[in-house]
Amino acid sequence: MTATIGEVLLGVPRAVERGRIDVGDAADVLAYRAIRRTVFVDEQGLFTGSDLDDVDADPRTVVLVARDATGVVIGGVRLAPVGATDIGWWVGGRLAVLPAARSSRGVGAALVRAACAHAESFGALRFDATVQAANDRFFQHLGWQRVRDVSLAGTPHVLMRWPIQRIARQAHETKAALGALLAGLHLGGSGWVGDDGAPVPGSDLVAACDAIAPALVERDPEWAGWCGVLVNVNDLAAMGASPVGLLDSIGARDASFAARVMRGLRAAAQRWQVPVLGGHTQFGVPAALSVTALGRSPQPVPAGGGRIGDAVTLTADLGGGWRPGYTGRQWDSTSHRSTAELRAMAGFVAAARPHAAKDVSMAGVVGTLGMLAEASGCGAVLDVAQVPRPADAATADWLTCFPGFGMLTADDPARPLPPAGPATSGRCGELRAGAGVLLRWPDGELTPAVPDRVTGLGPANPRREAC
Repeated sequence: MTATIGEVLLGVPRAVERGRIDVGDAADVLAYRAIRRTVFVDEQGLFTGSDLDDVDADPRTVVLVARDATGVVIGGVRLAPVGATDIGWWVGGRLAVLPAARSSRGVGAALVRAACAHAESFGALRFDATVQAANDRFFQHLGWQRVRDVSLAGTPHVLMRWPIQRIARQAHETKAALGALLAGLHLGGSGWVGDDGAPVPGSDLVAACDAIAPALVERDPEWAGWCGVLVNVNDLAAMGASPVGLLDSIGARDASFAARVMRGLRAAAQRWQVPVLGGHTQFGVPAALSVTALGRSPQPVPAGGGRIGDAVTLTADLGGGWRPGYTGRQWDSTSHRSTAELRAMAGFVAAARPHAAKDVSMAGVVGTLGMLAEASGCGAVLDVAQVPRPADAATADWLTCFPGFGMLTADDPARPLPPAGPATSGRCGELRAGAGVLLRWPDGELTPAVPDRVTGLGPANPRREAC
């Protein structure tokens, strides 16, 4: 965390431009607590003797302090995760500024903005504050949303929520253009809109195709080659199809670079035991890789087969760790797995035969769930605390990353789940009437993650439009 988070990220009001806001050390925290006592005990009488509580004793609690031009602490605010495990729900509170530093200085506003930025930088997906009723408009002016009236210390307060757009922004940036872009194309016909692969009419073949981001190919060609196989096998697996072969198309500046891409692709093809049938290679061009996969399934599982009331399950391989250089974005759960383990995971959907299934990819867990719900003509709720997650991955990162192997399925809640090799399955939500995805928290609160449709492609079965 920079020493000037308020200044760098938020801009600073004129009156405090020669001061700063930063994370307080032990001495700063004591100064901040003294200010709190002056404000909440002596001045306002909200507490008797002391306003300290369990949040102050939590070692995860962060205190941001505002200093004047001489370095003296003139105000502060605290923020902390809720519960024993940080699942992305944070609260801010005890905003206090010395009486002499109030008025037109804007110290309080700068502290609030700094707290919002800090919470988001630590992976908060929900950030709440319980503020005195008199400060309702002040917080709304800063962009906070009013939730409801509450009472604290026998005094009227308002529960406020800072709108965090991380998931909605990711879904929009990766998928929102698809509806208009693909308008008029035949996407497999009724029942097959929004799928990871495409059933080939008149056969039991399923085709899938993925291009790897050119920046990834250039930066890490071996890993790009591995991922070219991984994402296509996952696409087939999401439809319950068994892979039968791959085709690759490589662009490279020279043969040496192309060989590095092929090294990763060959290793993955051998590990999954899927033959490379052919492809195309071009030299003297920018780095590029796309892979097409063919599989077979007599009855492919659609992404749009979900029904209102279906249980949502995430089946993911929690082993492995962040790919070096891609912390928070790419979880590598496959490079250390055996062929038997990879094939067991890839066969999970075929064994489960759920109503609907979708491979977690660029849109992350929540965005992908939004796509499954959209194709099914409904919305979804995801229970944040119930999502299977590696211990080393923050919730916000896990819900927005590429997880290596991750399958979302929707099915009858009473149906048992088959084994998925080393992957872990957890029921963590349900499909509901409406659109978009809501996050459900341990206190029962619902917050919007994806406000509406993700792709604009609409339901696979138009008759579900009214769901």
